[in-house]
Amino acid sequence: MLDVAVIEDPAAAEVCLDPVRARLLAALAEPGSASTLANRVGLTRQKVNYHLHALERVGLVELVEERRKGNMTERVMQATAASYVISPAALAPVAPDPDQAPDQLSARWLLALGARLVREVGELITGSRAAKQPLATFAVDSEIRFASAADRAAFAAELTRSLAGLVERYHDEHSPGGRRHRLVVGLHPSLVAPASGPAAPATLPDAARPELTKE
Repeated sequence: MLDVAVIEDPAAAEVCLDPVRARLLAALAEPGSASTLANRVGLTRQKVNYHLHALERVGLVELVEERRKGNMTERVMQATAASYVISPAALAPVAPDPDQAPDQLSARWLLALGARLVREVGELITGSRAAKQPLATFAVDSEIRFASAADRAAFAAELTRSLAGLVERYHDEHSPGGRRHRLVVGLHPSLVAPASGPAAPATLPDAARPELTKE
């Protein structure tokens, strides 16, 4: 069972977006049968079986074992991953293209970059699994608190200069054994969980609101 799987197939995306099937996927982080799931999600065994077959057809759940119970065979299923991300490849005709309007100060461009990241890394994971080869990736996740918008702008400028220097130092256009890698860096205000509880929408701190982007 994978920690995270990327859904690239439009049919699989459509199936998992059904609220009942999403609940079943979550429940199947641990193996279960239609009977055990029916008690947990409050549905009849027949309805659970119907949804399980739909999930199995698109590869989101898989058979773990079969058990004989009297004159019946109980099928024990498990989700193929603990969590899922839907790739923009599943919506190819309307997938964002960050090459269309690159703009470092645009939140929508940052979103387009993130969408491309999901699509490309998803395809790389699929290819590496098929080839049974490891996939070399690297990621950094951090949080920084700026005293002012001026400090944030200064940080962005210094980061840009530092990255440009690193790229210039290590980029080799002509090495016969080289392979291109994509580098994406994003900066955005952190969301603040509301004090009223998790049901309310997350908000931005007042100090983060001005001059977030051009949009």
